[in-house]
Amino acid sequence: MGPSPRQETLCRLLGLGGHLPEGVLTNEELAGRFGVTPEWIASRTGIHERRILPAGLDTSDMGLAAARAALADSGLAPGAVTHLLVASCAPDGLVPNTACTLARKLGLSGLAAMDFNVACSGFLYGLYLAAGILRLEPQARVLLVAAEAMSRLCAPGDRNVNVIFGDGAGAAVLGAGEGGGLAVTDILLSSDGTHGALLTADGGGSRAAYASPDSPVGEAYFLKMQGREVFRHAVGRMSEACLALLARNGLSPDDVDVFVPHQANGRIIEAVGERIGLGPERTVVTLGHCGNTSAASIPLAMAEARAQGRFRPGQRVLLAAFGAGFTWGAALLRVDGDGAP
Repeated sequence: MGPSPRQETLCRLLGLGGHLPEGVLTNEELAGRFGVTPEWIASRTGIHERRILPAGLDTSDMGLAAARAALADSGLAPGAVTHLLVASCAPDGLVPNTACTLARKLGLSGLAAMDFNVACSGFLYGLYLAAGILRLEPQARVLLVAAEAMSRLCAPGDRNVNVIFGDGAGAAVLGAGEGGGLAVTDILLSSDGTHGALLTADGGGSRAAYASPDSPVGEAYFLKMQGREVFRHAVGRMSEACLALLARNGLSPDDVDVFVPHQANGRIIEAVGERIGLGPERTVVTLGHCGNTSAASIPLAMAEARAQGRFRPGQRVLLAAFGAGFTWGAALLRVDGDGAP
């Protein structure tokens, strides 16, 4: 007999919100650009369209909309936030950090504000950070924002990345204690830097070699992805994380009611589901109309699933993600009430 499921609540989602920009990039448009058919793109990715951030707007603008939605959902005013965490691999810039910019746009000052980049695993790593903050400061209110302008990292001529990535933001307000909402009961995280070269974007960091301030942006700025190898690692690592997390809680895939994977690629989601024994009827899939929004994909998918009434009292929800680095992880949640705060 295995260990009994953990009952402790690490943190609780008091509010949840998301934002997708209005710009739409369809498979038809990409098909014409790359000499393929819309059906070819859909069959390989599960994506039919992705959202694109308009010129003149930044990652923090999407984060602002998602943050406001999550705060409204929680019933809290922005001034109640004590910590602001921003997960992004496509921030506004290197300095200042996007969290400070977002805090300014929310009218906040005097709070802890930090960025972190673990690519598509950002929301899960953010839950872990929030749980640690709430263990130290149980009265804190943590605003976790995952915002990604991935289209800004896609070279116009690279079919590999343009058919996959889209822009968007998701946010959650997190607190400790009992109540409604979604209770986070366990989180498992991991990484392996030995395969980092399979998915990179070096521009803007210390590797970037600009001859002068007038030099054009070089190839290093844009995402480069060896898709077949990334696929293999993503399926294996996400599956392992899910099964390990369930096992240490004395659970099996049969005990999972709703599976919310990172919306990476339709084939990845399907392969992970098959490997761990979670069929499409229990899996939330939203990438068809928004593409892979990296760290934002899990909170966006959760917000959509909740709006559709897929979270019911007492259910167990499993989250999983895999990102560049490589980073990956899984989280186990419990629905208290209807999942609303």
